[in-house]
Amino acid sequence: MAGVRPQELITRLLQKVVDAEVATESCPQWLLRPGKAECAGAWSAISRIYAALTDLELPELSPPRERRRLDVVLAYADGSHQVLEVDERQHFTTARAISLAHYPETTPLGYNRKAWAGRCQALAGREPGGKFAAACPPLFPGGGGRHRQRAFRDALADLLPPEHGWHPTVRISDSEATGVAYGGDPAGGLRTLLADRGVPTAALAG
Repeated sequence: MAGVRPQELITRLLQKVVDAEVATESCPQWLLRPGKAECAGAWSAISRIYAALTDLELPELSPPRERRRLDVVLAYADGSHQVLEVDERQHFTTARAISLAHYPETTPLGYNRKAWAGRCQALAGREPGGKFAAACPPLFPGGGGRHRQRAFRDALADLLPPEHGWHPTVRISDSEATGVAYGGDPAGGLRTLLADRGVPTAALAG
């Protein structure tokens, strides 16, 4: 599996580990272009995060060109859903540390926020350049726009699901993904990791 992206490594294992419908590169309608209505009770926090990232005011209606896809959406047999994201190097940036610092303390998360913030801080100033840092108008103009857009979208994927009755968003880092996939018991390792991150016990096969 040399050269396989961490996201794909996890996706390949999920069918063996989780009793759920696994949809890749998809997104619920309320997360495609969320505005004030879709953000619901998270609007104040989302607005603060946007202002911290851009020094601008977040419009109540999202621009039509704003779109996104999630790594994985899990649909469980009981009708509930959960987002699972595999975060590669470009998700650990100064912008992401800023967004994480503005999360409400009560935000339910399927990962360790302090660990994510710690890695962001450790890698601060070493963000990838080129296309990874390109401007992304209208919401994220100027240099580093893509980093700020990615950090904002990660925040949306964390804060909005509980507002819509979904389980807390699970995140797996690239190093965790490769460690599990290339370990002695990939399926068992992923099952343990997902149980720790808050995937419902009833959905963990095996």
